[in-house]
Amino acid sequence: MASTSHEPNSAASVAKAAKLAFEASQLVPSSERVKALYEIRKELENAKDEILAANKKDCAAAQVEVDAGRMSSSLLKRLDLTKGDKWASMLQGVTDVAELPDPTGVVTYATQLDDGLELRRVSCPIGVLLVIFEARPEVVVNIAALAIKSGNAAILKGGKESNETAQLLSKAIQTALSRTSLPSTYIQAIQTRAEVSALLALDQYIDLVIPRGSNSLVKDIQNNTRIPVMGHADGLCSVFLDESADIEKAVRVVVDSKTDYPAACNAAETLILHEKVLTTVWPAVAKALLAHDVQLLCDSPSLFALSSLNPAPANLSTHVHPSSPESYTTEHLSLTLSVLTVRSLEDAIAHVNTHSSHHTDCIVTENVTNGETFCQGVDSAGTFVNASTRFADGFRYGFGTEVGISTGRIHARGPVGLEGLVIYKYKLRSTGEKGHVVSEFGTGEGKKKYKHTPLPLSNS
Repeated sequence: MASTSHEPNSAASVAKAAKLAFEASQLVPSSERVKALYEIRKELENAKDEILAANKKDCAAAQVEVDAGRMSSSLLKRLDLTKGDKWASMLQGVTDVAELPDPTGVVTYATQLDDGLELRRVSCPIGVLLVIFEARPEVVVNIAALAIKSGNAAILKGGKESNETAQLLSKAIQTALSRTSLPSTYIQAIQTRAEVSALLALDQYIDLVIPRGSNSLVKDIQNNTRIPVMGHADGLCSVFLDESADIEKAVRVVVDSKTDYPAACNAAETLILHEKVLTTVWPAVAKALLAHDVQLLCDSPSLFALSSLNPAPANLSTHVHPSSPESYTTEHLSLTLSVLTVRSLEDAIAHVNTHSSHHTDCIVTENVTNGETFCQGVDSAGTFVNASTRFADGFRYGFGTEVGISTGRIHARGPVGLEGLVIYKYKLRSTGEKGHVVSEFGTGEGKKKYKHTPLPLSNS
């Protein structure tokens, strides 16, 4: 892996090297890719102390920026590799990806066109990925693991705030790859914005751009490249409390969706209330949220309902405020939740489809029909019933890890794992004595007819 201080005009050489590495890797057996993943995990374990020490330096430098008002606290939280089970999950993700079935060479369509002429549609890698991310240093490992397993080459660009950590993670991956037969330029790292700008113009080498970060980062990339972009610009997720919502479920789901990791893109930002739960379920949910130090931006009905709380929570006056129209289009990424009241399930669906980012949305209900209606009617990558929006994650879905979340309409949607990093090609094979030619087929006298006989889907 190249982890580097390339000059901007060398971006083309980086991209070209990645394309050549990708092409060469297609002849490397999949078992070698699996070996590379186990070597990466081993090397990360060996370098743990050094990597976490570097991460501590990055976090300390970032805290200075936060204190000076030049960086958001949510970005700092994403940077910390020691938070919760991040380190263990990162390592486990590598192992899980290694143990998943090979996503390449899978036959999804097979037919016999004629005697001795068989057509198969076979999954294959996309090519060269350009992955640009902010803060989250573990993305270096996530992307490398998924790219290697799926047979894609990758160029990685992390944010400057995670530079110390990312460099050591990259070094560990480079060391691990040196013990395999994969090309040395299979996974490369770049460091400057100038290189990113140059790479975004190189659609002859780069096949897919995956940005992971802020709204401004994603929008900027989408507006400045001809290369397909897979990702999402916002994580504006919502939870709807249906009129039949169970109080305990509502409290658990809403509190977890908001407070488990507020800076994540799958954290809830809007709570939608059916008007019939204003005096039943909502007070209990509000008390639980306030107990978790959540700031509530309420519309008039939900605000009025809290005025009669007895006893009133001690932080009611400091944590409950009137909402504004902008509240419902804001990704707070903090312990702040916008609250809206609607008259019906249909109104809730309409609000989500109009104001959400089509990431992940949830309904809490005891009515099976309402749950199905919500899931069918809401146009989001994830629609959940009685489950926290925080479940929208490749690791939790069983993908090993994820390359990112896609809210797009084509190719891949939701948490993107291995299946989202493969496309397909058609393989046509003739075993005829003279081969096959199209001119022999048609509707005239003496012309052959296509058989189009389905064949078993055995992997290529």
